[in-house]
Amino acid sequence: MATSSIFHNVIINDPEKADAFISAIEESISDPYIGPSIPKAKIESDSKKLSKLLNLWKSEAPN
Repeated sequence: MATSSIFHNVIINDPEKADAFISAIEESISDPYIGPSIPKAKIESDSKKLSKLLNLWKSEAPN
C-alpha cells in the first residue's frame, strides 16, 4: 500500500532514468535501513554492587 503513493506522480520518459530508478528501488529493498536498536537494561544481582550503587545514589541525593 505504501508504494502505491510513491508511484502515483512518477513520470519517467528516459530509459536510462527508468533503469536508474529501478536500480535504486532494488538496492533499497536489498539493503533496508535499520534504525538504532534500543539498549538492553542490565539486571544487577550482585548484592555488593547493588549496595555500592545505592550508597552512591544516597550520597548524591539532595537533602
